[in-house]
Amino acid sequence: MPAVLLVEDDAALRGYLASALEEAGFTVQLAQDRASAVAAMALPAAPAIAVLDLGLPPQPSTMREGLLALQDILRLQPPTKVIVLTGQDESAAAQEAVRLGAFDFLTKPTSMAVVLQAVQRASLFAREEARMVLRGESRIAVTVRLGDGPKEAGAQAEEQLLRRSLAAAGYNVTLAARQLGVAREHLYYYLNKYGIQRPD
Repeated sequence: MPAVLLVEDDAALRGYLASALEEAGFTVQLAQDRASAVAAMALPAAPAIAVLDLGLPPQPSTMREGLLALQDILRLQPPTKVIVLTGQDESAAAQEAVRLGAFDFLTKPTSMAVVLQAVQRASLFAREEARMVLRGESRIAVTVRLGDGPKEAGAQAEEQLLRRSLAAAGYNVTLAARQLGVAREHLYYYLNKYGIQRPD
């Protein structure tokens, strides 16, 4: 089963969720804030799934840090399936999390059975998408404002494809260029165009 990154600032809840996920057969990595989540996702063997509490320090009463963490995770590892947890304004949080690319959305308090179902569903998607990559396919999703027109949508799809291909190739430019069917020089052009860098 794929590894799960659990991002939760409440130590008791973090321990409870981690134990339940491990009992279900998942390998769990822990983070308590955005910085530690980003550090975990920058590693070569980053988790394929993240369970992310939106109320993170230093502003746990708002969604700001959690939504920034969601963006950081997907920027570093675009294929990651992020399951968002929140006890805050459900409608606003769901809308923004989905817009930013969250895979699923759960409101607190929720049962461990519901969390496990969401993680298992994310695991299935992550596994199937990994198989697609082996067949030379990549599933991308972009969020664009309709008024921006097709050019903006095309640019976002292009950037998403580059980020996914690089992440799948372990940020090996030669391998990513070969998978994309472009010369290395062309790939470097696109990396500069979108400001894409290898995570430190």
